[in-house]
Amino acid sequence: MYFRIRIFSSASQKFVRSRKSQILVQIFVKFVALLTEMQQIMFTGLIEELGTIKNKQPRGSGYRFTVQAKLILDQLATGDSVNVNGVCQTVVSRSGSTFDFETVEETVKKTTLGDMPTNKQVNLERALKADGRLGGHFVLGHVDCTGSVLSIRQLSAGFEMEIQYPVEFAASIVPVGSIAVDGVSLTVAELQDTRFKVAVIPHTWKETTFPLLKAGDKVNLEFDVLGKYVERILHFKSPKNTITESWLHEKGF
Repeated sequence: MYFRIRIFSSASQKFVRSRKSQILVQIFVKFVALLTEMQQIMFTGLIEELGTIKNKQPRGSGYRFTVQAKLILDQLATGDSVNVNGVCQTVVSRSGSTFDFETVEETVKKTTLGDMPTNKQVNLERALKADGRLGGHFVLGHVDCTGSVLSIRQLSAGFEMEIQYPVEFAASIVPVGSIAVDGVSLTVAELQDTRFKVAVIPHTWKETTFPLLKAGDKVNLEFDVLGKYVERILHFKSPKNTITESWLHEKGF
């Protein structure tokens, strides 16, 4: 799938910059097309149910987990992907009321899964079907880092959580942008230095593990994948952080 943008004056850098918003839209479209072609596993960040960790056994530097669930077991088979507290994992076996997945060392390092005890509840979501509705945002289940809950406040119409994250990810988060917190699709309501706030409606609060969180707890964070690709294209691939006609040519626009 190709989209072409015509730049009428390569000499006018001001004109090129004025087209940035349109160009970013084209990048988004290309990215979605690429995900479709690659059949990339995707989630929406809309939690289907809460599961319970019934067993946890060491496997080398990783673990094998057994999770009890109900709703998501429908049509869930060995080899399928499932999002567990924001982490994409592969079902290695399943029974009538449980399924098993194995977590490798790298996942243990980057996420909270390694610290999870038995009987802990986790957010669960099956992979998005090709004909499914995308109600949240693109979530891959590839956790970028963990954050630390600084505070939780109950508001008149919902809840507010403030979370601290590592400074090296500052370029990946924007105000009013999407973010997945323990697999839940949320919007960044406020952003300051290395901390951000999210507002959570009562329904989401009730249907997820959020009521179990407290200040000091770690949460899995996945920044908006579309934003990460755009940030990399604009700032890594373009040495001067500008979009030029020749640069667009190279990218197939």
